[in-house]
Amino acid sequence: MQLGIIGMGKMGLPLALNGRDRGLDIVVFTEKAEKLAQLDKEGVKGCGSLDAFVAALTPPRAVWLMIPAGQAVDGMIAQLLPLLAPGDILIDGGNSRYQDSQRRCAQLRQVGIAFMDVGASGGIEGARNGACLMVGGDQALYARMEPIFKALSGGMGCGYMGPSGAGHFVKMIHNGIEYGMMQAIAEGMEILRHGPIPMELDRVTEVWRKGSIVSGLLMDMTAAALAREPDLASIEGIVAASGEANWTVEEAVRLGVSAPVIATSLFNRFKSQDREKYAEKTLAAMRREFGGHAVVAKGEG
Repeated sequence: MQLGIIGMGKMGLPLALNGRDRGLDIVVFTEKAEKLAQLDKEGVKGCGSLDAFVAALTPPRAVWLMIPAGQAVDGMIAQLLPLLAPGDILIDGGNSRYQDSQRRCAQLRQVGIAFMDVGASGGIEGARNGACLMVGGDQALYARMEPIFKALSGGMGCGYMGPSGAGHFVKMIHNGIEYGMMQAIAEGMEILRHGPIPMELDRVTEVWRKGSIVSGLLMDMTAAALAREPDLASIEGIVAASGEANWTVEEAVRLGVSAPVIATSLFNRFKSQDREKYAEKTLAAMRREFGGHAVVAKGEG
């Protein structure tokens, strides 16, 4: 089967190579000369213009978008619409908000173009060798496209989640859970590091990743990072929040569902980016006011 892919970033390129290795006829659009050269070297057809890209696909075309969520997706859809035809299929494999996917599906349905939303998990390694894919959209269309999804999953988790928006909704909750799990591992490492018994944390995680209850991909990744640099001295403790956990917490509030672990892990990421620490300064000031407690002057810490 043939699949067109747009987006040659850290996920798109390995996804294209994964598809090639699994027997899919992959066609790629990218305007970057270095990516086109790399694709040519890898034996994957690359096109430097959208017109050439669409022309290289056999109708009914299947186009997979692997680009950042938000305006970038809407902008690309606007560019593709004049080039596509009724019966073609657009697949958003990025981390779009599920309501946006529902809106896009309704918009494209009016002009006869099908839309599917796919939550993809497994990181760069998964994109290259087999990703976990959570698919939303028309169920009959999923059945038709299932060989592509199964090929890209490489035997990992792959399945139909429900109607339009379901794939991205499930991925959103997945990422919220991921935040909580990552925070728990990080806090455990912090306690071990400050504990009364000297620990080699790379050794601890190497043991934990083999058969323990907390084993899994996140522990594997933690062990790999600590094996390279046990003290993590080269890394600032500043952690970005990419959006999905924000949406998960917003959805929990909207539904009236308690999600304290996910919410706290998200807020901890916000706090990690706070160099000013104004809240902590306020606490220190209050203690000084009501109890005459000493404060640490700036530059003394």
